[in-house]
Amino acid sequence: MLIYELFKAIILGVVEGITEWLPISSTGHMILLDEFIQLDASPAFKEMFLVVIQLGAILAVALLYFYKLNPFSPRKSSLEKRLTMSIWYKVIIGVIPAGVIGVLFDDWLNDHLYNYQTVAITLILYGILFIIIENRNKGRRSTVNSFDELTYSKAFLIGVFQVLALIPGTSRSGATILGAIILGTSRYIAAEYSFFLSIPVMFGASALKLVKFGLNFSGMELAMLLTGMLVSFLVSVIAIKFLLGYIKNNDFKAFGWYRIVLGLLVLGYFVLVG
Repeated sequence: MLIYELFKAIILGVVEGITEWLPISSTGHMILLDEFIQLDASPAFKEMFLVVIQLGAILAVALLYFYKLNPFSPRKSSLEKRLTMSIWYKVIIGVIPAGVIGVLFDDWLNDHLYNYQTVAITLILYGILFIIIENRNKGRRSTVNSFDELTYSKAFLIGVFQVLALIPGTSRSGATILGAIILGTSRYIAAEYSFFLSIPVMFGASALKLVKFGLNFSGMELAMLLTGMLVSFLVSVIAIKFLLGYIKNNDFKAFGWYRIVLGLLVLGYFVLVG
């Protein structure tokens, strides 16, 4: 029984590690996957599990960007340390909107929007928006190509776009990347800023779920959670490197088409089985 449940946790960790960073909605994939792979656990544990395994994904960002995000590195000059702190200030400003709305409306969002209809609609809608915006931006030069050029006001506005990711199926990375591109940010900086914003947001979301669930795990539950987090971490390292390499020579339209197809599949599946 334990081995079977750990196998399920591994599959969920793989899906989380891939979909958390690509702008294709981890929630959309998890809802669809839950129809076929259901953990033998209470609904409260499953709800918490699907959020807290994101901690593994966050550790991947911390590993890959440890030097860039470390303002205390002895290898950095005083100027480099100030620039690093500037990145963190912009991250803090960027997480304020989603942090406030998320804390205030977490229960309401869970009760009213965590359903396949919302996920399918947002998958399709933002897929279409990715295609439209990339077509509009074709041939245009980005105005923000480094974190030095990212102003605090734009950082905050990108954070406002991140609020949209509280709606299941939107994709946190998708909302922030889309918003950043609209505001003139290069795809590369948009992706990296999205990664950095995820650190406090996902730590906060995980902490909130853990507090609500409590720390009274059974041995099986703890094993499942740790397995999912470890797999999510390993797969996230690969997914992040893939995305950064991909966007050097490609736009996000392929992800837009993927979202549309997945949204139609989600809608079609639940209509047929419902």
